[in-house]
Order: sequence, then structure tokens, then C-alpha cells
Amino acid sequence: MNNSTYVLDDKLLVSAGARFLHYIIDLLAFFVILILIGAVIGVLSALLDVTALSDWMNGLGDLGWNLIAIIVSLIYYIAMEGLLGRTLGKYITGSIVVDENGQKPDFGTIVKRSFCRLIPFDALTFLGGSRGWHDSISGTYVVSKKALDEEVKSFHEFNLIGVQEVNQ
Repeated sequence: MNNSTYVLDDKLLVSAGARFLHYIIDLLAFFVILILIGAVIGVLSALLDVTALSDWMNGLGDLGWNLIAIIVSLIYYIAMEGLLGRTLGKYITGSIVVDENGQKPDFGTIVKRSFCRLIPFDALTFLGGSRGWHDSISGTYVVSKKALDEEVKSFHEFNLIGVQEVNQ
């Protein structure tokens, strides 16, 4: 049997427009999560009559809220892409994050990818092409899931040509 390895074809990469849509949808999801966190903390502090929690929230300032936003962003991307290989935006557009072999990247690669998103102007880097800095630095690709599944299936079927069946 031929043990050749599938290597991703660049034609499977999603367009810059799809990447922009991922960004907008994920940004909306991020804001919803932040609002929910704030609402839960507010309700809990009111129900438990804990003014220290609301005082802490009111005193965070810009730096504190920026740190919370960074932490929530990292948790969102690491959790979604690390567990599912996709964020909400990628689910909606039928896209998925993969490595060069069309496989789900390992957890360390997803963490690296997520931290690379913190690089200033990273969100704009995919507009010049379909791979952004967080893709190229982490060695990941965002592709159409349906097209990838078809391509990998064809690749494996092609590799079976000429392989003699063994009867048991």
C-alpha cells in the first residue's frame, strides 16, 4: 500500500471576503460574551449583595478592561479552534482550520495561532492574500471544509489505484 501523505492545495483556501466575514461574526460573538460576563457579574453582585465585585468592575479602567478582553479573546479562540477546529464564524461559512496535511492542528499550534492574533494589525493581514500572519506564523490554513473533505477522499482513493486486494 502507498503511504503517501496528503498535502494541502492552496486552491482550497477560503477567500479574503470569507475571512473578513469570519472576523465580523467572531467579533460579534466576542462582544456578546463580554456583555454576558458583565451581566452575570452584575446580577451575582446584586443578588448576593456584594458591592465589592461591582466596585472592582467599576474601578478596572482601560487597562483592566483591555486585559479582560485579551483573556476572553484567547479563551474563545483556543477553546473553539482547539476543541472544534472552527469558530462560530467558520461554522457559518463552512470553513475549518487545518495544518498543511489537512488535519486538525495540535493544541500547541492552536495556542500559538491564538496568541498571534494579538499582534497589532494582524486582522488586516489576510486582506492582501488569503493567509494572515496568525496563519503563516502558526503553519495553519483556513479552508472550505466540504472541499477539503472531497479532496482528501479523492487523494486516498487515487492512492488505492493499483493496490492489489488481499482476500482473507
